[in-house]
Amino acid sequence: MHKPGPRRYLLQPRSYPSLLSLVIPMYNEEAVVGFLRRALEDFMRTLGCDAEIILVNDGSTDTTLPQVADWADQDRRVKVIDLSRNFGHQLATTAGLDFATGDAAVILDADLQDPLYVIAEMMVHYCEGYDVVYGQRQCRDGETCFKRCTAWLFYRLMRRMVHQDLPLDAGDFRLISRQCLNGLQQMREVHRFLRGMVAWAGYPQISVPYRRACRVAGATKYSLPKMLRFAWTAATSFSTLPLKASIVMGIVVSLLGFAEGLRATLAHLFHWYAVPGWSSLTVLVSLVGGAILISVGVVGEYVGKIYEQTKDRPLYLVSRAFNVGAATFQHHDEPVTWRTYR
Repeated sequence: MHKPGPRRYLLQPRSYPSLLSLVIPMYNEEAVVGFLRRALEDFMRTLGCDAEIILVNDGSTDTTLPQVADWADQDRRVKVIDLSRNFGHQLATTAGLDFATGDAAVILDADLQDPLYVIAEMMVHYCEGYDVVYGQRQCRDGETCFKRCTAWLFYRLMRRMVHQDLPLDAGDFRLISRQCLNGLQQMREVHRFLRGMVAWAGYPQISVPYRRACRVAGATKYSLPKMLRFAWTAATSFSTLPLKASIVMGIVVSLLGFAEGLRATLAHLFHWYAVPGWSSLTVLVSLVGGAILISVGVVGEYVGKIYEQTKDRPLYLVSRAFNVGAATFQHHDEPVTWRTYR
């Protein structure tokens, strides 16, 4: 059977953006703020357009907020969105994108592992007509072998079994056009996997290969349990594959039960030695019980997500904002206005 190739786009060249939004979620990044400020100030001098920096404080418990608030007080291009608590990286990034007013937005990590010079190449592709330009990691400096191997496996499993258009080895570091961003803002699901959501949107996309650097300071906030939860959210948010796996598990258990029944019958006919009823009872009860519990757990995960979504709560709450007047954005197709202190 012929396998379809990559989609071809009819690109429409566009002019350089008049304003570029740099969206940076932050959680306990006090050691990074000084490095980030110097790097961004140097970078913006090289840009051929105006830029705004949107720093989202995701409930930090250190001095991140006072430092970025002081930065915003000295530079009106810096906007600070202080969330009321820690909502997680994906929702903090969503908040930054909601407040972005530029013709294009770039998602960055605060640790400067994603080199700023790559944005210049992204802008070239943006002007060619691409709506999404994502950074594709060719090398991951400063990360353990375990982290590199699990990341490699994650993207390939996701692409193979969950979302075939998901770019390989691409994190959240990407440029998004205003058109794509407007579409992305219409998706208000609670359990978010932004990389998959952008891929699902289907606008013209292209990759930019780059070498990921080490953190400039501080430690990663993504522990192994967090990475596993993120992978599970990604899988269950974009696919019913786990539910289908429950069906497969049921079939396997049925076949094993049939095989055990056949073995017990043959043992009776040919007088093979066996403790009467012990093996068949133990094996079948264990297999059936385990399959049922796993299936119920998987279904429970989906029901839980439905429950969370039907509450219709806001994705996040803003405690305070700096250098933002009154920003209006779409939430469930209803305009919401955040009134802020500056």
